Amino acid sequence: MRFFLLYVFFLSVFLSCKTNAQAELVLLDEFVLADSIKSNNSVIGGLSGVDFANGYYYFVVDDSRKPRFVKSKIKFDKDTITSIDFIDVIYLNDSTETFYNNTFLDLESIFVDEETQEINFVSEGSIVKGKSPSVFTTDALGKLVHNYTIPSYFIPNKIAKLKHNGAFEGSSKSVDNKGFWIAMESPLIVDGDEPTFKKTSSPIRITYFDKTSKKATKQFAYQLEHITKPSKGKVNLNGLTAILEYKENHFFIIERTYQSGYGAHGNIIRIFEATVANETTNILNVASLRKTDFIPLKKKLLFNFENVENKLTDGIIDNIEGITFGPTLANGNKSLLLVSDDNFQLYGKQLNQLLLLEIVEK
Repeated sequence: MRFFLLYVFFLSVFLSCKTNAQAELVLLDEFVLADSIKSNNSVIGGLSGVDFANGYYYFVVDDSRKPRFVKSKIKFDKDTITSIDFIDVIYLNDSTETFYNNTFLDLESIFVDEETQEINFVSEGSIVKGKSPSVFTTDALGKLVHNYTIPSYFIPNKIAKLKHNGAFEGSSKSVDNKGFWIAMESPLIVDGDEPTFKKTSSPIRITYFDKTSKKATKQFAYQLEHITKPSKGKVNLNGLTAILEYKENHFFIIERTYQSGYGAHGNIIRIFEATVANETTNILNVASLRKTDFIPLKKKLLFNFENVENKLTDGIIDNIEGITFGPTLANGNKSLLLVSDDNFQLYGKQLNQLLLLEIVEK
């Protein structure tokens, strides 16, 4: 009996360690698309979000004039990306609904429901034009199915002030497929300050939407990092660009620092692990984080691309804005696929860059 109790004890300790295990990320490969590739008469660029579903990779294109998404197949050989086949380009031009015409579609993220085949989009809107950010669902051909109701503090007005180009940015399906997460890029003005060279309170909101009720049901704060590289130009910003729930209440979060004056080397890209703990505050009904005590998500730095720039094309880590799961590797480990938004080369040299990383569970 004593040996049995010892066995149970050590087994419980082992399982506890496995449950609380943290991930380590390892860069495996980089794949860079040539500039101005066309598919179905559409330039492949502005890839600001990616999701994997039913054997396909779906990229959303950040082009407010012609909002669209791209369906593709990616081939892998062991730990490398060998080729990308762009299969279809689908435009969001549903003529039977007024939503598309009345909503400024600055698409930033995409996630696909594998059960219904419906496509979900996150749009940043246009704060300077008074156009709200949005989360909505279409069918496989881009026809509107549903527009989600968002909390009132995300709707731009005199009370709820949002930063232009700092609203909804990242999204992730929940691991149980019962809902999804939507993340802000920058803090609401009523919540905190934008990151500077000094450590400030810069919390962004990460909101969970339930698929059945189609409502936001919980929300957590995530503190952004301050800017670490010296200023050379007028633009110095840091924000969240992508999120992925990789196990229940555990997230990979990408923070991107961009600074002008560094040319093609103006980005710092870091991946953090963020975790919901028992004490983490549900802030869904909190109007202003400046006026409220709260406990944010726990976070830990997992990967800094500054450490591997010598392994990348021209030493550039570009404007990484998308993250999803890649293939299961030969050793059984999962992988991540990251993608950059090259802004269609409007601001100078940028790369359509895809990165493959291995997830090593400790």
